Amino acid sequence: MQNRITEKFSELAKKGERALICYVVAGYPDTGTSKQVINALVKGGADIIEVGIPFSDPIADGPTIQAASNTALRKGMTPEKALHLVRSVRKQHPNLPLLAMTYSNILVRAGMEKFMSQSKQCGLDGFILPDMPVEEADTYLLTASKLNLATVFLVSPNTADARLHKIVASTSGFLYVVSVYGITGARKSFQKYTLDTISAVKQVAGAKVPVAVGFGISRPAHAKSMIAAGAEAVIVGSAVINKISDPSGNNMLQDLQNFAQSMKKACKSK
Repeated sequence: MQNRITEKFSELAKKGERALICYVVAGYPDTGTSKQVINALVKGGADIIEVGIPFSDPIADGPTIQAASNTALRKGMTPEKALHLVRSVRKQHPNLPLLAMTYSNILVRAGMEKFMSQSKQCGLDGFILPDMPVEEADTYLLTASKLNLATVFLVSPNTADARLHKIVASTSGFLYVVSVYGITGARKSFQKYTLDTISAVKQVAGAKVPVAVGFGISRPAHAKSMIAAGAEAVIVGSAVINKISDPSGNNMLQDLQNFAQSMKKACKSK
């Protein structure tokens, strides 16, 4: 099943590069700036953008992303407005892979097929739903398959082997490896179990689906070690939000572009 995500991974593989995936919260710090943030990240070299659709109870998100989501919700961000942002970004970047990261409740409340169909029309390429168990995902998978939308599932260091095989079979676009036990958030270093998890997951995923690693990646050295362990992509979220939130920066958009550039450079190094 080809879409912008699979095309991007094969294009990068031909160049011997790994993908840089950046996460933004729709409506943070405000709606207008959200789009500028995405443009700055793309200019800096981000290959894929995850648009977080804010939800009131984001169980997988650490304090940084939770605070950003709360701010966006307070300022009136809704799932419909988030899709409007996606539509606007799609017009500007026709080939950019765009995913929504949100929670199942958003889709269920709006009507799963209806919301996924609207998302597709707005130019979205797939979903990441951290709270969607693969065992209960039949309707979601069927609808996504009909619409050619990627279904990105998450695996963690303690995912049992049998369940890992089931998740790999249900995943399209890429497989999201959670690098640590717990929630998201930038961190200084990673333990050996993270790198062991990446290589174990890669063995199961094989050529079926690329492996992307997220949660806590905030500097080029992190990206390099994840790639050395076998990751085909790194996902950066909290570090992006921290740069947006930092009041000491005079030129936030330029800082973001420079940050993306430094992270992308790590994705190109052998």
